Amino acid sequence: MEQYIQPFIKVSERVFEDFCKTEIKAKKVFFTEKEEYTHDWDISGIIGLSGEVSGAVAISMKDITAFRIAETLMGRKFSGFEPEVTASVGEIVNIISGNVKKDFEEELRIKISLPTIITGASHKIDWPSEKARIICIPFSVFSDQEMYLSVAIDTSKS
Repeated sequence: MEQYIQPFIKVSERVFEDFCKTEIKAKKVFFTEKEEYTHDWDISGIIGLSGEVSGAVAISMKDITAFRIAETLMGRKFSGFEPEVTASVGEIVNIISGNVKKDFEEELRIKISLPTIITGASHKIDWPSEKARIICIPFSVFSDQEMYLSVAIDTSKS
């Protein structure tokens, strides 16, 4: 699974530096099962994966982190889940997924969906593949906040 983790970390670091003007630092990566995946996030942006693999990529965070991302991208402050905030989270997960997809194009043909946004305290993500283990990559962001990039990839089709 290492070959799947590193591209997500590198692309995430580059995207946050380029678009959000901040460094992010990956913390200890861990694996979890679908039924064990629970957190207290306020918003998640999800991209579905299909083609020679199936699964999804999700970026999840507290509302204050989403507001800060949107503020950096849009140039104004936010205090609620206005359309610009959800669009910003969707755009970040879309850029990360699209760039990682390019990294895998020589090995796998992957299609990505449009982003789906889930909001609400302690929401649940219903992962699309029963066989895929979830790779969780926690990141520190804006020096005092945290977000997770979670990836579930089922390669049994390839």
